[in-house]
This record gives sequence, C-alpha cells and structure tokens, in this order.
Amino acid sequence: MVETKGARTRLRLAESMLELIQRHGYSGTGLNTVVEHSGAPKGSLYFHFPQGKEALGEKAVELAAARFGSLVADSAPASAAPADVLRHVIDELAKMLEGSDFQLGCPVSVVTLEMGAQSERLRDACADAFESWIEPVSELLVSHGRPRPDARALATAMVSMVEGAVIVSRAQRSTEPLRCAAQAIAVLLEPATEASA
Repeated sequence: MVETKGARTRLRLAESMLELIQRHGYSGTGLNTVVEHSGAPKGSLYFHFPQGKEALGEKAVELAAARFGSLVADSAPASAAPADVLRHVIDELAKMLEGSDFQLGCPVSVVTLEMGAQSERLRDACADAFESWIEPVSELLVSHGRPRPDARALATAMVSMVEGAVIVSRAQRSTEPLRCAAQAIAVLLEPATEASA
C-alpha cells in the first residue's frame, strides 16, 4: 500500500508527540513544540488533528501500543517459552532506557498518570493500549497450558509489573528494577513450565 503525503505527515506528527511525551510528559508537550519537532508544516496539525491535542495524544498512545505489541509479537516465535519471551521484551526495554540515558519511559503510563482523571478519551486510549499488551501475553500463556482465567490474571500482573519496573528504573537510573521484574516473572511462570513439561 502506498502511503500518501498526508498519511506520512500525520504519522510524523504522532511520532513526534510520542517522543515528546516520553521525554517531557503530556502536560509538558505543547503543540507548537510538536510541529517544530516533526518538521511538519504549521497548518498541518489542525488539518490532521482538528480536535487538537487530545486527538494527537490519543494517536500517540495508539502508536506506542502498536510498537510494544510488535515487540511482544516479534519476541514470541511459536516454540518460545513465555519466560523467554518476557525476558527478551524486558531486555529490549532495558536497552531503550539505557540508550536514552533513562529519559524515555512508557508514554502510556505517563498519559495515564497525568490525564487519566481529566480526559476520558485519553484514559480510554490508555486502557485499550494496556489491553492490547495483556491479551497477547494471556494468549501466549494459554498456548503453553495455563487455564484462560489464570492466564488473564497472570498476564495482567506481568504487564503491570513491567510498567512499574520501567518507572522505578527511570527514577533510579538503573535497569536493576527491570532485571528484578524479569526474575520475579520467571518465578511466577515456573508452575506453567512444570505443568507443560
């Protein structure tokens, strides 16, 4: 499929919003800064996002959700054990944190914390993003022998643990919290490994 110039501009604006949210938060990201950062024509923001900052923030959250979902999918070949998949995902997140000097965090958690009580639109976008991560992890666990209700609960706990570990890693400027999360997840997954052996 050939992307139009308009589609490329819309994506560029969303990518800039995403990166700026990661660095400065949602509230700390102004629309003029997004336009400048993206290099898009000034009039293009309201052309592509006529509902303004919330619509652009929603698109940035959707983009973040898709990228993390792709990371999980790319880490999960059919034969991979769930613990190995999550370990790979956590390794990639640790590289991202270190590569950004602990400046980039999860934009979905940032938007949730800042805007969850103020904007139903953004709260819903964040809830959908988290769900888009929980569901494939849950399905991975089911495919390795976990009963579906247990898999859902465990997937929710794992995504929550990783999200919290990213926040603590940024605060401590260390990937150690992420490494601890990986170890704890491996322990949580041990019964599934034994059950499917």
